[in-house]
Amino acid sequence: MENDKRRGVNVREILSYPALQLRLLAGEAGLDRSVSWAHASELEDPTPWLLGAEIIMTTGRALPRSAAGQRAYLERLDDAGVAALAVSVQLHMPPLRQAFFDTAQERGIPVLEVPLAVPFIVVAQEVAAAVQEDSRHRLGAQLQVFGALRWMASEDLDTTTLFRRLERLSGYDIRLCTTQGRPLLPGVPVPEPSLVPGSLDAPPTIPGGFALPVPAPGGAAGFLIALEREGARPAGLAVVQHIATVAALQLAVIRTERETLRREGTEILAEMLQGTLDQQAAERRLLRHSIKGTTELTVVRGVTEEALLRALDDAPYLLLNRGEDRFLLGPPGLGDAIAALPGVAAGTSRPVPCGASLRIAQREARWAASRAAASGRSLVRYGDDPAGRWLPGDPAALNALVEEVLGEALRYDATHGAQLLLSVRTWMERDRRTDDAAAALHIHPNTLTYRLRRFSTLTGRDLTSTGAFTEVWMAIRSVSELGLLD
Repeated sequence: MENDKRRGVNVREILSYPALQLRLLAGEAGLDRSVSWAHASELEDPTPWLLGAEIIMTTGRALPRSAAGQRAYLERLDDAGVAALAVSVQLHMPPLRQAFFDTAQERGIPVLEVPLAVPFIVVAQEVAAAVQEDSRHRLGAQLQVFGALRWMASEDLDTTTLFRRLERLSGYDIRLCTTQGRPLLPGVPVPEPSLVPGSLDAPPTIPGGFALPVPAPGGAAGFLIALEREGARPAGLAVVQHIATVAALQLAVIRTERETLRREGTEILAEMLQGTLDQQAAERRLLRHSIKGTTELTVVRGVTEEALLRALDDAPYLLLNRGEDRFLLGPPGLGDAIAALPGVAAGTSRPVPCGASLRIAQREARWAASRAAASGRSLVRYGDDPAGRWLPGDPAALNALVEEVLGEALRYDATHGAQLLLSVRTWMERDRRTDDAAAALHIHPNTLTYRLRRFSTLTGRDLTSTGAFTEVWMAIRSVSELGLLD
C-alpha cells in the first residue's frame, strides 16, 4: 500500500516518544501513516479483524520462518492498511530474512523494534493517549454530521450543497458512484476508477482515505470514497460511515421523488396517447418533467424496462408500458441511447411539437418499431424510408387506399386463411427475387409464383407494370401504417 499521509497522530510521532524507546528497522517511507490504535496479535493473519491504521505488535510466535512466508505476512498487513508492525525481537521472533526488510522498504510499511523492557501495554496506552485529543475533534465532527439529517429536513438543501457542507465538516473530498462506477447522486463527482473497490467486502482503508459501500434495500447502491483534503483535519472512519448513511438517505429521497414523477409521467403519456389532454395542459405538465420544445415518440421492443431505464440514465422522458410495447416520449436523440441496447427493436416518430397530439406519432412509431423488428435493425426512424414520407397522415385516406387496391385480396386471405398479401409484400421487399422471397416464407418458389398470379387476378393489378407495382407497394405500406399487417 502507498504511504498514507493523513493528519493527526502518525507513526513518526509515536516513534519519537522517549518513553517507548522504539527503533525503526525498515520502512521509513511510511512514517507519515496515521495511527488509530495499537494492538497485540500473534495470529498468522490478523487482517480479518482489522479496520486499518493500527500498529500491530507481535512477539513473533506467528511470524513464518521462511523468507517467502515473512514477505507474505508483511504484504497482508500492508494490504489491510496497517500503519506499522512493532516486533519484540528478543522473545520468540524467528530470524528476520532480507526479503522481510526488502518488502518493508518497497511497500513503505514501518517496522519498529520494541525493547524487552517496554511492555506492549505501555505502547498501547501511549497510542491511546495520543489519539484521544484527535478523537475530541472527530467526535465534534460526528455530531455535526448527525446534524445533516436536520439540514435535509429543515433547510431543503440540494445534494450538491449538502455534500459540500459535509466535506467542510469532515475534512474529506467526497466522491460517490454506483457499483459500475457511474454517478450515484446528482452534483456529487465520481471517483477515479482505480479507487473503486472491486468487492463490497474490501477493507475500508484506501491510500489517502476510505472507501465504503452505500447501503440500500436489496444490497449496496454503490460506493462512497472519502479522500483527505489538503490542509484539513480528517475526522476519521466513523464520520465517513455517517456520511455514507446520509448518502443512502439522500438517495432514497431522490429515488422516491423520481418514482413519483415517473408514475405521474405515465399518466400524462397515457392521456396524450388517448387524446384526452389538450396541448396547453400537456405542455405545462411536460415542463414539470423538463420536457420542452420538439419531442419524439419512440416505441421500444425486445428489452426489459430495467435495461431501458439504465440506458436513459438522467435524460428527461415519459414512459408507458402497453403489452410488449414501451412508449417513450422525450426530446430528440433518446433513440440513439436505446439503439445501443442488445436485442432492441425501436421505432421513432417524426418530431412533434411539445404537448401536441400523438395520434399520428404513435402510428408512425409503431410502424417503425415493426420495421426494425422485421429487418433486424435496432432503430428505425419514421420518414427515413423514402416511400413512407409520401403516405397521407389521415387514417381515413389510408383506409380508402387499402380498400381500393387490396380489398379483394384481404377478404380472400381472411376467408381462405391464405397469405397472398404477406407473400406479395415479402416478394416486393426482396426486390422481386422469387427464390429469396420463397425461402423467407418457407414455401416452394412455384407456390409463391401461384400466389402472385392469384393476387394479380383478385386485385386487377399486373405486378409487371411499374404503375401497378407502385400502387400496390404504397397500399401495402398503408396496411402496415394502420397496423393491419406486422
